[in-house]
Amino acid sequence: MFILKRLYVVLLSAALIAGCTPSENSANQKSEAIKKAAANSHEITFVTHNGPTTYYINADDQFAGIEYDLATLFVKDYAPEYTIKFLLVNSISDVIPTLLKGKAQIAAANLSVTHLRQELVQFSKPYQETQQQLVFNNEVDKKYKSINSIKQLSEYPEIKIAVPEGTSFAERLSQLQKQQPSLHWHSIKQTNSESLIDEVANGVLDFTVADSHLVAMMQNYYPNLEVAMPLGETEKIAWALPKNADPALVIKVNDFFAKIQKNGTLRNLLDRYYGSSKRLNTLDITSFLKRSNSILPKYTHLFKNAQEQTGLDWRLLAAVSYRESHWDTFNTSPTGVRGLMMLTEDTADLMGVTDRLDPKQSIPAGAKYIVKMINTVPARIPEPDRTYMALAAYNIGYAHVEDARVLAKRLKLNPDSWADVKRTLVMLTKPEYYSNAKYGYASGGAPVIFVESIRSYQRILERYQPSHEPSGISFKVAQAD
Repeated sequence: MFILKRLYVVLLSAALIAGCTPSENSANQKSEAIKKAAANSHEITFVTHNGPTTYYINADDQFAGIEYDLATLFVKDYAPEYTIKFLLVNSISDVIPTLLKGKAQIAAANLSVTHLRQELVQFSKPYQETQQQLVFNNEVDKKYKSINSIKQLSEYPEIKIAVPEGTSFAERLSQLQKQQPSLHWHSIKQTNSESLIDEVANGVLDFTVADSHLVAMMQNYYPNLEVAMPLGETEKIAWALPKNADPALVIKVNDFFAKIQKNGTLRNLLDRYYGSSKRLNTLDITSFLKRSNSILPKYTHLFKNAQEQTGLDWRLLAAVSYRESHWDTFNTSPTGVRGLMMLTEDTADLMGVTDRLDPKQSIPAGAKYIVKMINTVPARIPEPDRTYMALAAYNIGYAHVEDARVLAKRLKLNPDSWADVKRTLVMLTKPEYYSNAKYGYASGGAPVIFVESIRSYQRILERYQPSHEPSGISFKVAQAD
């Protein structure tokens, strides 16, 4: 088993970063320095920055982020004799200069492949596609809704547009400004896309540009965010290495991405971080946020008590309850399930509930039943996939989930990956698939929607509601150990 021997986290101040275009001799010297440093220290250093699409500390006080996961997986599989080191810089504009200074061997920082960057570094095989999007607040000024071209945008000189300095967004806007000289915008130092989106959502800034996967995530927190238009063609995201990086390292990196793309690992990671971002619509999010302020406080202590009894995060339990009943104590479905957790009579009897409409009984019972489902799912399945499958079983029964896992294996997909199992669950509505399933037909789309909605609701709660113990939020700056 791979053991992360030592994890370094270093915060670089912007004052250490200067210049972006080293001479060829200087670059060669830095390349040799990188190779010697790696050989001597047995470290592989990744430069990155804090953010929800890169590297952060999650609600469980664990390091997370797709770049963190990819980097640790790479070292585990392709350089297990090395220690991994993360070098955190203040903003994305510091990433490539740090790489060129020889302070890191790889930049793993949600970097889009652009012409300007390709003049400075070489990129790995890409692992994700994204689209730059112009974003605004649809509650501030209705005229913004009619803007669907750069020409129209440039006709409003009073509009405030800002992007982080050194980003692909600044590069794209510079190109567009050549076509439309009246277009005005600002690049801001020492900030990030998430902060600028926050400013747009709060009416401080009129427009910003951000990657589509981040925009989709942020729209779950701010239903007033709207995309005015895409900017340019789709872009690819990849790791960056110095032009004269060790060829053996470059080969290993590209082999790694080819492998995880082929075996489904990459698909699973992308689903883990972004798979549920587009499940909820604006009305869903608006209603949820309102009820989170007006209704949830009445039951928060019960969800926290249930967490103490089961170990399940109270925000997960609250998300399940909202998806089931919208936190309506007296909710009753046509099929007879009732209460905050929408328990069936059989489940209520199994869990010792005498009154399904009593939140003091239904919430802990629902939590314990979820734990029961988790324990039914094979223990070898890693989290969070095991919990996602347990939630699907909570909705449709474990038998159909197992049928979907068997089908996934038959189709050469990964039966231990939620990203693959949710695909085969939906297939159980089709005769060519359910006719060979042990438990037959299943309305497999329902549990998929159920789980993906819960993921989104939980993520929103993690942003706005503190964890029970220890106190924390879903995203905060990672500090050195």
